[in-house]
Amino acid sequence: MAVSFVTLFQWRLNSVLLQQENEILLGVKDQILSLVSKLDEVRSFLGDPFFWTLHARETAKSFLTLSKPELGKKEKEQMVSFIRKLDEVTGVSGDVGRIWASYKTWVSEIRGTLREADDYVDDFIVKVYGQTEQDQKESTAEFGSEIENIKSRVSEIMNRSPQLGFSPNLIEDIKKLLRSKFDEGTPLVSCMLSYMNLPYDLKRSLLFCCAFRRVYRKTKADLVRVLVAAGLVQEISGELMEDKAHVNLERLVDLGMLKEEVSIWDSYSVPSPYYEFSLSVMNAEDLFISTANSDSMIISPMARHVSILEVPNTITSMNSLQHSLFVSAKGGLPKASSDCLRTVLHNAKFLRVLDLENTLLKSLPDEIVKLVHLRYWCDTIQTD
Repeated sequence: MAVSFVTLFQWRLNSVLLQQENEILLGVKDQILSLVSKLDEVRSFLGDPFFWTLHARETAKSFLTLSKPELGKKEKEQMVSFIRKLDEVTGVSGDVGRIWASYKTWVSEIRGTLREADDYVDDFIVKVYGQTEQDQKESTAEFGSEIENIKSRVSEIMNRSPQLGFSPNLIEDIKKLLRSKFDEGTPLVSCMLSYMNLPYDLKRSLLFCCAFRRVYRKTKADLVRVLVAAGLVQEISGELMEDKAHVNLERLVDLGMLKEEVSIWDSYSVPSPYYEFSLSVMNAEDLFISTANSDSMIISPMARHVSILEVPNTITSMNSLQHSLFVSAKGGLPKASSDCLRTVLHNAKFLRVLDLENTLLKSLPDEIVKLVHLRYWCDTIQTD
């Protein structure tokens, strides 16, 4: 969902203010807070019930497409009926394609702008790392000017936002109608509605577990560290992010969306149908997260979090903008993939999470010590 990009970038800006020394960013604090406030306006607009409905519809369609071979006749009929009912309650039946296309065009502008802005923030932190005090002041002044430019670009995009005109109460009306139409006799749709109503941070934690299956097969403590390092937990002054990540995972357990595997792994697994719903969301949001395995070998070139499981030849399709990279290959990577991975790591200055277990690399590029954003690192280095 588009609001995820806005929320993540807001978290990033607030994190910069909390992590950097006050004297470095004191002169641009007001610009940063002003941009955060402008992004609140974007989030409010994207919280319109029409966007929620379109997101629910696209998730249902993606789920139906991805799960069609495994779904029985009854389940297929439930999902088709759910999609039709969404069209009916919004009054746009027969015109959804045009409206959705218009929405995606507008959202792509927001996503593109915030993606570039996020890269700029990361680049700024890399740049000031190790600079002299005078150079830091000059870099910070440039940073403040660019933050103002970003705010202006966001304002321009907001001025071109679609005119929806739906009632603020529409989303509650939709939920009431859906609950009346899809009760306990339609568990698949009921589960989907529960999933759609998850708070943002819980949904992202669940997505991460589904995309990076080796991660949640690690220990619970490892998963907590990965979620924090990847920037998927909001940083709040005076609170431990690890505690917040743990609470989020426990809430997912209480909701039945995560299952504890204490007896074997002391870890979690994602039960059906929430695993399939998560894959459907990832399919619609490949700019955020992407995974390659034996079933799918396509990696979005713009994905920020990438998982490659036993499909080493897909490494050649990666760029160097990842925030998280997980690679696993039984018996180690072949030389061609290993060389390509080294090139990616040589240029991947924004990496926060790096997991190379079972790749059996003989060495890592020297430049890895310059990854100032890196917060989690796990690897298996081959020794002679």
